Amino acid sequence: MAASNTIAKDRYDRVIELAKRRGFFWPSYEIYGGVAGFYDLGPLGVRLKEKIVALWRDYFIRRHNHIVVEIETPVIAPAKVFEASGHLEHFTDPIVECLRCRRKFRADHLIEEKTGIRAEGLTLEEMTRIIREHDIRCPVCGGPLSEVRAFNLLFKTTIGPYSESVGYLRPETAQGMFVSFKRVFEVSRQRLPLGIAQVGRVARNEISPRQGIMRLREFTIAEMEFFFDPEDPWHGGVLEELLGSVEHRKLRILRAEAKAQGEEKPEEYGVREAIEEGVVRTPWLAYWMAIARDFVMELGVPYGDMYFEEKAPEERAHYAAQTFDQLVRVSRLGWVEVSGHAYRTDYDLRRHMQYSGHDLRVFKQYQEPKIVRKKMVLLDRAWVGRTFRKRAREILEAARSLDPETAEKELREKGYIEVAGEKIPAEHIKIIEKEEKVTGKRFLPHVAEPSFGVERLIFVALDHAYSERGERVVLRLPRRIAPIEAAVFPIVREESLVRIARDIWRKLLENGMYAIYDDDGSIGRRYARVDEIGVPAAITVDYQTLEDNTVTLRDRDTWKQVRVPVNRIAEAVKKFIEGASLEEIGTPTS
Repeated sequence: MAASNTIAKDRYDRVIELAKRRGFFWPSYEIYGGVAGFYDLGPLGVRLKEKIVALWRDYFIRRHNHIVVEIETPVIAPAKVFEASGHLEHFTDPIVECLRCRRKFRADHLIEEKTGIRAEGLTLEEMTRIIREHDIRCPVCGGPLSEVRAFNLLFKTTIGPYSESVGYLRPETAQGMFVSFKRVFEVSRQRLPLGIAQVGRVARNEISPRQGIMRLREFTIAEMEFFFDPEDPWHGGVLEELLGSVEHRKLRILRAEAKAQGEEKPEEYGVREAIEEGVVRTPWLAYWMAIARDFVMELGVPYGDMYFEEKAPEERAHYAAQTFDQLVRVSRLGWVEVSGHAYRTDYDLRRHMQYSGHDLRVFKQYQEPKIVRKKMVLLDRAWVGRTFRKRAREILEAARSLDPETAEKELREKGYIEVAGEKIPAEHIKIIEKEEKVTGKRFLPHVAEPSFGVERLIFVALDHAYSERGERVVLRLPRRIAPIEAAVFPIVREESLVRIARDIWRKLLENGMYAIYDDDGSIGRRYARVDEIGVPAAITVDYQTLEDNTVTLRDRDTWKQVRVPVNRIAEAVKKFIEGASLEEIGTPTS
C-alpha cells in the first residue's frame, strides 16, 4: 500500500510539474507570492479547455438541439436574485477562527483531518462540540479555536457608484437561466421539454481552497437547466426515443442509504433499470447522467474510474430533492467530484416568481375542457391601494399567480403571505373556491440539472493521459481534445525539405487545425517534445518525400508510422483526429 501511495504521489507531482513547465496551468500572481484559489491557464491550457468545452457542447447541446438551447447571462446579479434563490441564506461553509493567530479554517475539513469523523451535514453546534471534545487546536500555532459559524461564499460588490446597490458575483450560472426562462421559453416556440445551457465564469469565496486547480475561487462552469412537465416527464415519445440510445449503458451508483450503512462499493444499474426501480427519482436526471458518463469517458477516464454518489438529505444543496455527484479517481487525491446532477423540482422558478411578482408558469392545453373546482387568492383591493399606492396593481396581479395551497400554508405558519416582496397580513386575504370550465392549466416546470466544473476536467484529462515510456513523458490525451492536432518536421534543416514542410504546415492551418512547425534539434528530440504535450500526429518530410511526394505520419501513442501522399495529408490528419487508425489513412512503413 505504501509503495502504491508513493507512486500516486509521484504521478500527481509529475502531472503538476508538466502542467507548469509546458504551459497548461500555474498559480496566478506568482510574482507577488500567489493567491490561493486562483490559477492561470497557459497557451496549452486554454486550448485544452476550448476542446473540452467544445466536446461538452457537442454532447449536451448539438446532439440535443431540438430540445436544448444555449444562452449567456451576466456574471454579476443584483442581491434580490440571490435572496430569491436562497444563496444569501444557505450558500455557506462552516468557518472557525484561531483565537491566538486569527487564522481561519474550514471547520468540517479540520474535524475530518484530526478525527476522521465525517462532518458534512453536521450543524454548527455539533461541529463546535466535536472540536471541544477532541481538543482540536489551530494547526498553525496550536492556539484555541472559536465557535463554528457560517461563512457566506458569495463575492459581494456594488453595482454603479451607489453603495446601497448591492450585487454579487454568481456562484453558478443557473440563476441567469432561471430568471430568463420565460423569455427563452417564448422564443423557443413555447414547448417543453426545454434545456437551457450556459458556459461561463463563476466565483465562490472559498474559506481555505486546497488541492490546486481542483478547488478554485474563480472558475468556469458548463451546466444546463432542463425544464420538463412533472406530470408527464416523458413528453410523449421525446424521452423514450432518447433513452433508446443509452438504455444499454451501465451506471455505477452508490446510493445514500447504502453509504449510510458503511457501504463504499457502488452498484451497477442499467439506465432504464435505475428509473424503474426508483434509484433516480426523475427519468431526465438518469438520462443526463448517462450522457455525462459517456462525455467523461471520452475525456480518457475508464468506466471503472468513475461512479455516481447519491447525496444524503443533509448533504444536498437547499434547492435539491435529489443529487448525485459524478466522481472520478485521480492520482493522490483519490475520488474527486467533476459534476453534480440535481433534481431541483420547481424550487428556483417558484422562488423567483414569488420575489419578482412575475408569472413564470407555462400553459398546458388539455385535449378536452374540464370542469374543476379551483381555489384563488384574493386581496383586499382597497387596502392594497391605500397601502402600496403605485405598486398596488403589480401586487394584485402577482397575487393571482400565487399557488393557493402554498398561500394557505404560509398563512397557517406565519400569519401573512409574501407577494412581490411585500408582506400581506391574513386579515386582508381571502382564499375562495369556485367551479369553472378550463381548457388547460398553468404550472411551473420541474428541473434536472447537470453541472460540470471545467478546470477540474482539465486536471482529470491530464492525470489520466499522463504516461511514461522509458525516460520520455507521453501525454496520451484523447485525439479530439488534444490542444495541438499535428506537428510538422523536416527531417533535417535543408531548404528543399523545409519548403515542403512549411507548405504542409500552412495547409493544416488553412484547414482549421492547430499545428506547429519545428526544425530545431534532432528528430528524436522533436518527437519527444510533441509527445510530452499530447500532439497526436507528427508529420515528417524526409528524403523519400523528394522522390515520391509522400511523408510519414506518426502516431503519438504507438510510435508507428505510415506514409501518406502530400496532397492528402490534411484529409488524413483530420480522419486520424476523428478516430481512424493509421492503417486506414496510409501505407505502413517497412
